[in-house]
Amino acid sequence: MLLTDRSGNPALPHKSIEEPARRIPLYGEYEVVVLGGGPAGIAAAVAASRAGRRTLLIERYGFLGGMGTAAGVTNFCGLHANVYGEMHRVVQGIASELLTRIDRLGGLNAPHLILGKILAQAYDTAAYKIAADDLLAAHKVDILFHALGAGVVMHDEARINALMVETKAGRQAVRSDIFIDCSGDGDLAAWAGARFEVGDGAGSMLYPSMMFRLNGIDPEKAGDAWRTIPALMEQAEAAGTHHFPRKAAIVRPQRSGIEWRVNFTQLSREDGTAINGLEPDDLTRGEIDGRRQAVAAFDFLRTVPGFEKSYIVDLPPQLGIRETRRVVGSYMLSGDDVLGCASFDDSIGVNGWPMETHVAGDVIFKFPPIPESRGFNELPYRMLTPDGVDNLLVAGRCASMTHDGQSAARVSGACFAMGEAAGSAAALALGGNTIPRDIAVEKLQQALKQQGGFIGQDQVVPDGL
Repeated sequence: MLLTDRSGNPALPHKSIEEPARRIPLYGEYEVVVLGGGPAGIAAAVAASRAGRRTLLIERYGFLGGMGTAAGVTNFCGLHANVYGEMHRVVQGIASELLTRIDRLGGLNAPHLILGKILAQAYDTAAYKIAADDLLAAHKVDILFHALGAGVVMHDEARINALMVETKAGRQAVRSDIFIDCSGDGDLAAWAGARFEVGDGAGSMLYPSMMFRLNGIDPEKAGDAWRTIPALMEQAEAAGTHHFPRKAAIVRPQRSGIEWRVNFTQLSREDGTAINGLEPDDLTRGEIDGRRQAVAAFDFLRTVPGFEKSYIVDLPPQLGIRETRRVVGSYMLSGDDVLGCASFDDSIGVNGWPMETHVAGDVIFKFPPIPESRGFNELPYRMLTPDGVDNLLVAGRCASMTHDGQSAARVSGACFAMGEAAGSAAALALGGNTIPRDIAVEKLQQALKQQGGFIGQDQVVPDGL
């Protein structure tokens, strides 16, 4: 059988071209460089700059928010915990500064109950983008938008010299004393040679989704439609009028009752396994199939009372990716840690979100015992320090977690906490002329608490939502 490439030409094994050596312009030199502008990247950049360090945040899009804006998630998960049957917002610090700004813009919903056990909090994506811009400006963080990370130049095996980025002005380099990988995919860490894992070890990752938003809903007719839609889905499946890629659909109102967010989709390869967010062909397939699934879901929702005159007002810039690389650090947070509400001597924040496993055709939640438990696990600093690379920290969904642990602590609440800790740790390392792995964790914990953070341990659980 003759193998061909995508153009129909004979394919050669490991076919490649050689790129001529070239000199790369230096964009700038910083003390801290953060790759990725999601919740972890926002918090990391603010924390480092607030501590007086020259900080640059690099983001591939022209706005901040990560999956929360670029993938249209429109929902903060993990800010809250069910503590012995009572709801508390356990992620504070820089996250609170951002939420206050979103609320001032009229873009923050009141927290709402999920599965009768945990709170989430919806927001308007435009307000999130504007609030994040304002937050970084207030803390004098330099931002480079429309810049895609493209590789690193190493000083030696254990130290990064520069990060390469692709921009409209061509390839450029950024030097820094310390780098923080908040890319979500662990790109910077992988380029630097840090160890990582992908999926559950058997080729499966958490399935991605294509979110979308509807407008034109009649809120009085729709009522609490999220309660009745699952039964209507079952009826439609039984009647053969519609087919759904997964059971657990999320359809909830935004701050204005005429606009609702929709999460109906699940993206897979032809063999049924999850789309791999590290593979360009998979991503291409996922984007196209995601939009097709969104249209099919919309066709069904038009049959739901109150949705008859609705229309799709937004399909986000990209597919919602939940899991790709997980960098191996000094400790890997596990599913048992989440369900057992684990404590750690080097805690730098907490996660109150349950395990949320996106498997073929379904979403499975596993909670700590409620109301018997405190409902949150602590997050150890060792999650943020990758093995083998001395001037690198990793925060967000690519931090050091097992597949099961990541299904919980990948959400925005834990990402805010990890990011703030990483930025603060970078500043402490620079101030102490040491590497991030070797800082005095007690000083980091003290700094986080002084800045309004909640790290668990002997602290009183914050009141309020």
